Amino acid sequence: MRPRKAERNATQIFHHHHHQNIQKQEINTHTLIKQFLRKKESASAEVLSRDFFFQVFRFSWIFRVFVTSTLPILVNWGRLDKMGAGGRMSDPTTKDEQKKNPLQRVPYAKPPFTLGDIKKAIPPHCFERSVSRSFSYVVYDLVIVFLLYYIATSYFHLLPSPYCYLAWPIYWAVQGCVCTGIWVIAHECGHHAFSDYQWLDDTVGLILHSALLVPYFSWKYSHRRHHSNTGSLERDEVFVPKPKSRVSWYSKYLNNPLGRVITLVVTLTLGWPLYLLFNVSGRPYNRFACHFDPYGPIYNDRERLQIFISDAGIIAAVCVLYRVALVKGLAWLVCVYGVPLLIVNGFLVLITFLQHTHPSLPHYDSSEWDWLRGALATVDRDYGVLNKVFHNITDTHVTHHLFSTMPHYHAMEATKAIKPILGQYYQFDGTPFYKAMWREAKECLYVEPDESTPDKGVFWYKNKF
Repeated sequence: MRPRKAERNATQIFHHHHHQNIQKQEINTHTLIKQFLRKKESASAEVLSRDFFFQVFRFSWIFRVFVTSTLPILVNWGRLDKMGAGGRMSDPTTKDEQKKNPLQRVPYAKPPFTLGDIKKAIPPHCFERSVSRSFSYVVYDLVIVFLLYYIATSYFHLLPSPYCYLAWPIYWAVQGCVCTGIWVIAHECGHHAFSDYQWLDDTVGLILHSALLVPYFSWKYSHRRHHSNTGSLERDEVFVPKPKSRVSWYSKYLNNPLGRVITLVVTLTLGWPLYLLFNVSGRPYNRFACHFDPYGPIYNDRERLQIFISDAGIIAAVCVLYRVALVKGLAWLVCVYGVPLLIVNGFLVLITFLQHTHPSLPHYDSSEWDWLRGALATVDRDYGVLNKVFHNITDTHVTHHLFSTMPHYHAMEATKAIKPILGQYYQFDGTPFYKAMWREAKECLYVEPDESTPDKGVFWYKNKF
């Protein structure tokens, strides 16, 4: 019996050790599998990352080919032949302008020249509008918009999380700036500066502005009245300054750094829709004014049908966006379209605000105002490389107010030609736009006449309460 018992014990010991060996082998196998999967995931991420950067390089190369192939055409047309020293894509200021204090008040007396004198100084070809050239800017901007969209939607999701969170803000900023350029072209259509054919201008403008949720004809007519009454405290349509008595509450709550930040954020994000919907910052009317209301006080009987067409364009655009949101999702729509549109609206408000709000610019009441002095009460600004992205609406605004049917691609040449005629009546401020925005928000709070001058119909920006 003892040998059998010993044999059983030996068998049990053998099975025990064998089971332990099997467990160790299983553990080693699981460890090897985990290590293999980790290596595979790492390799997959590396491949995806490599693939993303390869595709970005490929599309950047395609984009470079596109740009280099179109630049010679644009140079021949004179778009970039006025680049200043150091590659600045803006007409350089003269030495006198560089030395001039940008806060020095411009003359407010009636100028010694007429609009005809200014026009004679401009080469005649600057007033010529070319269909092919105007469309080239539309195509150029739309191609860039599509390339940015394609890269964002096709490859951003392949990026590791830190790079993805960085890529989207870059896309929003760049796409918003390019779409602002498209907005400017549609604005030019509203001025009949796109071509010699009004129907073509209105068709292109309606499509482009509707895509950016702008009621084309509604804004075209109110903006036309802004050009007809620039600088008038009673009849101007946008960023009409208020007298001191109407903003006394401001000094109590918002005339401080935090208050200015809040004011600027609200203005840049909500300013444009509030203006369209409720005429905020516009001229006062005797009843409710809205850009979407064909029977509102902003428009006359001849314009009402086209306001309906503008509303139809907005409804069509909203329907398209709704269908896209159903298919792609609301978050996708906000990332791809919504945030860039917010950038467009912010730049639109900022550009307009800085063009007509400056410590050196006068405003006039009905006793002093006339069209030429009002048109000269604007300022050209320098946005750096964005001047070209925005089709020079920023640094040729004085010329634009004098001759609004002139196409943007001639405005730089025309501005250079009229500076000697305008003299001190021409105002340019090269302060970076972000600094100017803060300065104007701080210093341009209300308007009132100078007590020391006899001209009580001339009003200046002030900030003392």
